[in-house]
Amino acid sequence: MKTLRLFPFLTALVLALFAFTAAGPKLKKTTLTNKLTVGIPEGFVPLPDDGIAAKYPSPRKPLAVFTNPSGRVDFSVAQKPTTFSSRDYALLLKIYKASIQNMYTKVDFLSEDIRTVNKRDYVALEFVSSVTDNRRGSNLPPVRRYQFVQYTIQGNQLMVFTFNSPAEEQPQWQPIAQAVMQSIALKD
Repeated sequence: MKTLRLFPFLTALVLALFAFTAAGPKLKKTTLTNKLTVGIPEGFVPLPDDGIAAKYPSPRKPLAVFTNPSGRVDFSVAQKPTTFSSRDYALLLKIYKASIQNMYTKVDFLSEDIRTVNKRDYVALEFVSSVTDNRRGSNLPPVRRYQFVQYTIQGNQLMVFTFNSPAEEQPQWQPIAQAVMQSIALKD
């Protein structure tokens, strides 16, 4: 008899859990340019220019960087001139995969493909990178990061979308990174 009374409770619990997980991560649609919108995770805030300069020192500043409250997880959008066209995505996949492998001590690719998001093709690379300090006498542990990078070409510009977090937080951030990358809407 107790089992019969417990059944409605368990059914409601399972349905509530399914509804919670099926909803996916909460993203806020954010307009970055008149041709680009992206879903930014709730709680992420834009990094100010001085924060971008400190965290991403580069001659070419990213268009935007959003970070979580701890500052350990970022989503960035950058662009740079390119002579490649959308016909070159298979070649770009090979080039950027090799470049990533050369940039880090170790790379474990989780996915690598050309995918369509909102009617636009992207080169997508999802991986966990490790950098080991090989200086003599160093006993620091490797720095490991989970990263998801998507590249697309718009006119003569290469657009680069990057989501990264500490590797130990990958289970928490991977579904959010995937949702962010699926939310990118870039018009010609």
